[in-house]
Amino acid sequence: MTKRKRQPQRKEGKALRAGNNYQRVLAGLAIAVLLMLCPSAVTAQEQMTELQRFNLAVKIIKHFEGWHTAHNYPYVGWGHQLQPRERYSARTMTKAQGDRLLRQDLMKMYRLFDGYGKDQMLLAVLAYNVGPYAILGTSKRPRSALLRKLDAGNRNIFHDYMRFCRYKGRKVKSIERRRYVEFSLLFIQ
Repeated sequence: MTKRKRQPQRKEGKALRAGNNYQRVLAGLAIAVLLMLCPSAVTAQEQMTELQRFNLAVKIIKHFEGWHTAHNYPYVGWGHQLQPRERYSARTMTKAQGDRLLRQDLMKMYRLFDGYGKDQMLLAVLAYNVGPYAILGTSKRPRSALLRKLDAGNRNIFHDYMRFCRYKGRKVKSIERRRYVEFSLLFIQ
């Protein structure tokens, strides 16, 4: 038998572990907030499932939004729309700041759809992209067919969800792919 030489450890390992620790801290905070908002999620299994879905939603958004630069104004980070009194700059924003803004925005959207149970995360991700009032409606705009179906107890929503793939009236393939991925990964039977 020949002995194998031990591979030297890479120096990046500590940096990667530090990044993972940061993600664990954020994940812990997300769990705490979810538990405060959703006391009905009693078991640890349900809590982990919701946290995993939240982190998956963040990854999906990051993948499809991409990092916004100064020419994407008024959007910064991973699609955060600047509000009137916010003073963020796309040139100086760090990835950690962008991640924090994304998670805060997604949590706001998540809270908007509090009564929708299994579909809450799916609706939150959609609202992050198209805006909450495209789904919820306003005084001048009716509630979406998607929400009307869910309110009626009908969860056969694939086609209604896929209707949100248009920009300026035209169907966009990249948005259609995004909707398909979101639905495939976040819809729970």
